[in-house]
Amino acid sequence: MTSRIHYAWVVVFSAAIMRLSASSFRTASSILIPRIVETFGWSYGMVGYGFAIQWIASGLFGPTAGWIGDRLGFRRALLVGTVIFVAGMVLTSTMRTLLEFYFYFGIIVSLSMAIFQVPLTVGVSVWFKKHLGIGMGILQSSQGLGPVVAAPIVLYILSFEQFGLRGAFWLPGIGGGIVLLLAIMLYRNHPSDVNLRPLGADPDEPIDVPSTGNDAKIRSTVFLKRAQKTNAFWNLIGIHYWGCAGHSIIVVWLASIAEHNGLSAVQAAAVFIVMSVSSTLTRFGSPILSDLLGSKLIMGLCFLLQVLPIVILLLGPNLWMFYLFAVLFGIGFGGEMSSFPIINRQYYKGAPVARTYGWQMMGAGTGMASGAMIGGFLRDLTGDFDATLIVSMAFSLMGVISIMLLPSTKKEQVADWETYLPETTSARNPS
Repeated sequence: MTSRIHYAWVVVFSAAIMRLSASSFRTASSILIPRIVETFGWSYGMVGYGFAIQWIASGLFGPTAGWIGDRLGFRRALLVGTVIFVAGMVLTSTMRTLLEFYFYFGIIVSLSMAIFQVPLTVGVSVWFKKHLGIGMGILQSSQGLGPVVAAPIVLYILSFEQFGLRGAFWLPGIGGGIVLLLAIMLYRNHPSDVNLRPLGADPDEPIDVPSTGNDAKIRSTVFLKRAQKTNAFWNLIGIHYWGCAGHSIIVVWLASIAEHNGLSAVQAAAVFIVMSVSSTLTRFGSPILSDLLGSKLIMGLCFLLQVLPIVILLLGPNLWMFYLFAVLFGIGFGGEMSSFPIINRQYYKGAPVARTYGWQMMGAGTGMASGAMIGGFLRDLTGDFDATLIVSMAFSLMGVISIMLLPSTKKEQVADWETYLPETTSARNPS
């Protein structure tokens, strides 16, 4: 291949389209919470449990999603995720009972989210020896851009009486599925699939063909067992939990908090969009800065910006204060998650990290679930969102403390893991 544009950028582009399509409408669904409450007569807490179930199922499926990516290849895993996504969104549009909402939206849709989070992220990283921060910045920013695109579409669909709330699920489900299939056509599992080296690799080094089948399973299992013996492995899971528990309260309940404080549905959606735009910028910039300055510093600063701006909401804000909060919190919310792929590369280099990242996403999923459940429970218990916001601050502050306990990113973790491979397995570090 003689093109001056490395195919890694095509993979990043296709992955960003997939991330945007799969995650945007799921995230933007939070602006539908007041409409779901009005339509079905369920309480905020009951609806919040549906979001909590979704994150629990997605988190618990994270390690399995990583295993699927390692065994079947990332591309096949993404095809499976597409089928599950379309089925889940269409089924959600038919819901009539709370149990159906929990099963269709809470479980089926969430399984596709795990696939488009774990294998997709790890699959992009294998294409880079250099400039991973830029690649991850593009990928992660697409997730922040998603609600910016999806929220107006959802509101537009709701404006048509013949579509209504049900159309806000089945139309994005089918349309998103078509976009996902088109993007997968451009996606490739590994540089060797198109006879290339990873971007930034030495042009004299041989083109590496990744392990497959049983060999890949053994390598992945050995690395995971060695990584689990380190404090960093478990601390990263905890940091995912604290950060996601803190910001999920805002992601799920911000529109409801805004309407509770007197904003209209359109104004509440606009605040949510501003937060999404702000997070998009830091989703792009955070991986780049983490690559240059170290992930611990950037993650710590972003976590602080999940703590301090919440004071604004506790002051009984008016419209402009909501917008100020959305900008500041969006910076922290977008930046903290986007640094994790970089810290994994800094700690584990070229090791098979899909299952390791899946464990981290299990922490993220249970954290998101905790925020959604606690937010709804405290709202029903107290009649307002003040206690919910204080809990959000506490969660994120725990994340700041946990980040301080991480080892330096200049020191590789479990660098000797390949020495534990059986003699029949090739001891090499894949790109």
